[in-house]
Amino acid sequence: MNFTLRQLLAFVTVYKMGSFTKAAEELHLTQSALSGLVKELETNLDLKLFDRTTRQLNLSAAGEYLLPSAMRILHEAASLSDEINSLKNLKHGEVKIAVTQQLASTQLPRILAQFKTSHPNIDLEIIDCEVEAVQERVRDTTVDIGIGPERSLGTGLKQENLFSLPFHIVTQCDHPFTRKNYVTWADLKNEPVITLDGSFTELLSEDLYRLSAQKLNRIEYKVRFMSTALSMVKHGLGITICLPYVHEWVVQNNLTMIPIKQPEVRRKFFLYSRKNKNLSPAVKAFVNIFVEEIKKTQYLFADNLNP
Repeated sequence: MNFTLRQLLAFVTVYKMGSFTKAAEELHLTQSALSGLVKELETNLDLKLFDRTTRQLNLSAAGEYLLPSAMRILHEAASLSDEINSLKNLKHGEVKIAVTQQLASTQLPRILAQFKTSHPNIDLEIIDCEVEAVQERVRDTTVDIGIGPERSLGTGLKQENLFSLPFHIVTQCDHPFTRKNYVTWADLKNEPVITLDGSFTELLSEDLYRLSAQKLNRIEYKVRFMSTALSMVKHGLGITICLPYVHEWVVQNNLTMIPIKQPEVRRKFFLYSRKNKNLSPAVKAFVNIFVEEIKKTQYLFADNLNP
């Protein structure tokens, strides 16, 4: 059994208007086109929907029985259309995001506030987690998307390059390096360095050696969290290496951030999502605002950010 919404609409409109002529005018159709739609519906159902005479048009017994269902289907279709338009126009929807803890505690709150101002009816759910957990949250469908630095891509996932950021050092404000516009990796040769344990330092060391055959010679401490590293710098235990989105933390600790060049090593950040799953309009809107807000932050070297 096959029928279309146009056929149902023709049937219901003829009933409401009590005439094929008036119904055709209401639907902006020719009378023959309207009659054809009703005839097609009757053929598909193998039922007569109207009892026709030269003076009267009445519903048949089958028509009376089917009319409530036809009206309900048209109402539900209209409601579905309204819901679709609401989703497209971002009047409804939800965004579930996994973000690395450093991004979540520095840049993300500002971006979330901006997004809620623009799209107050979109529900947001944030999971702040370690870098290695971002892809896992996307893969197990806990979230729609993940945002984090480059890592080996997991099975069933896809990635999109959002932006890249250069590495900086953080020192006390009276350190000799603060007289420089930038430092080189060679300048760090004899400096006590506080780094993050795990893949942060491993990937940095690999990139540094690949680009310049240099390495970090004097790693004094390895810690898990950047907040710990910055506190240790504050108390004179060494310098640390970071990405510039922790600038707010640096200022709060009365420290100074200086770019590292020769070579400039950058860390790419990706949007992670599941293969064969399109992003909803709400998620796309969030990603657009996320990238635009990152670009506005001058200390992130916006001219080098890639949308």
